Amino acid sequence: MDLGELQVFVTVATERSFSRAAARLHRTQPAVSQAVKRLEDELDERLFDRSSKGGQLTEAGKILLDYAQRLTRLKDEAAGAVRELQDLRRGRVLIGANEGAVHVLLPIVERFRSEHPHAQVEVRRVHARQIAREVLSRSLDFGVFTFAPREQGLQTLPLGEDELVMLISPEHPLARRAQITMEEFGRQTVIAHNEASPARERVLRLYEQRHTSINIQIGLPSLDGIKRAVEMGLGVALLPQRCALTEIARGQLAAVKVPELRLPRQVRLAYRRSGEMSHAACAFLDAARAEAAD
Repeated sequence: MDLGELQVFVTVATERSFSRAAARLHRTQPAVSQAVKRLEDELDERLFDRSSKGGQLTEAGKILLDYAQRLTRLKDEAAGAVRELQDLRRGRVLIGANEGAVHVLLPIVERFRSEHPHAQVEVRRVHARQIAREVLSRSLDFGVFTFAPREQGLQTLPLGEDELVMLISPEHPLARRAQITMEEFGRQTVIAHNEASPARERVLRLYEQRHTSINIQIGLPSLDGIKRAVEMGLGVALLPQRCALTEIARGQLAAVKVPELRLPRQVRLAYRRSGEMSHAACAFLDAARAEAAD
């Protein structure tokens, strides 16, 4: 059944008149009558009792009216949902990142949400090696990398540089040092993330190459847990400086450079090089570009 013809039928049933329905629809009365006739022919049932006045519905007409009204409401709801999506009242952005990259996203999320407060942002914790595949398969809109992805189908936007620093309690004797050697760092009680990452592997490889050791004594599952443990004086940690800017500014943590372990890296937002993006994803990319330019 044609949805347009169903809408004509609903209008005739509501107005109880072919002529009034035609006026309301800005169509001729014969055109309205033909639309209803096509429905009747398709269903092989009369929908209106032509012998009565006031456009009286037959039993078949009453049944069809209920379904036609529901279909019309669904059509209006669907059109409204698409309009809301265009206005970013329903849009959602999906981003894949490891825990260390989330802090880079927050200023972008803040800018995006200030411009589009009804849009949703979901950051999923995804292993760095899986992010590219999920972006290309459209499971994610964006991915955050601290290295240049090799996949040809990805475009990247630089968000800024970051480097590893030793985070330490301000009361620790080394907190007053501007920098220390990697050997000095290795002799401390080191608190590390217990999940493997490219940065951790590179640090361990550097110690192996120097034929020296690193004293990892505590493993924790989150960056927040690591930072809290360092504040408590349980040890020191080697983490991206950006993830502790707030604590450093408040005097809760101190940052000491370890030049041999700084491992500077460019943080990048990756997205598909080709193919359409949702309205929400386009707006988020605009916010990211604006934030990167500031």
